[in-house]
Amino acid sequence: MSSSKPSQGSKRAGYVLHVLTASGAAAGLVALQAVFNGEWRQALLWLIVCQVLDGLDGPIARKIDVTIHAPRIDGHILDLVVDYLTCVVVPVALLASLELLPLRFEIWVAGAIFITSALWFARIDQETDDHWFNGFPAAWNIVVPTLLILDANKATKQLVILFLCGLSLSKVQFPHIVRVTKFRPVTLSVAFIYFVALTWLSAQYPDGPSWVKPILVIAPLYIVGLSIWKTWFARDNHQSM
Repeated sequence: MSSSKPSQGSKRAGYVLHVLTASGAAAGLVALQAVFNGEWRQALLWLIVCQVLDGLDGPIARKIDVTIHAPRIDGHILDLVVDYLTCVVVPVALLASLELLPLRFEIWVAGAIFITSALWFARIDQETDDHWFNGFPAAWNIVVPTLLILDANKATKQLVILFLCGLSLSKVQFPHIVRVTKFRPVTLSVAFIYFVALTWLSAQYPDGPSWVKPILVIAPLYIVGLSIWKTWFARDNHQSM
């Protein structure tokens, strides 16, 4: 086996990638500022930017083997730090600023999101060997904009949020959109269509074509169906083999 050290170019590429990941925190800060300024459309679009950055860094990190070329920084921990800001803090700020929840329960629901998300990020069993997440992976940057754009009533928002908070602490398995190989072509196609629709409707919020909005329901239902299959039926089949 070769024990050659990483080249300077490889090291630079590794650390540049870490900076790319960390830049998601800066994008999250801009999104948070847009929330405070009441610029809802801008906030939604900056959350989209955060999703793009989050989606890019993982595949690139695996491609260049960043753990070898830039070992002084733990990319997984860095990703979790950035994700807590962009996937939890900013969406909760959006919930609070727009008063999307019943006023009597707003602080309790927001607190539930913060607590269950923090616990999920600290799980030592976050991901299975075949790249399924154990529990709802605190993807509030998807859930909150979707509920906002669909203009769901406050009771519905509260029920959905509390249900997902409970799932964060469960063993229900959710797919890693990119890394799960089972049904990957279908999953990636559904995710891409959903992302385009979410971007389109975010750019035109609070307007936008009504015929696009059902896509924001169909895609989550597909993920729920996939999670049910994996958690109960696929597991039972595997155990019976």
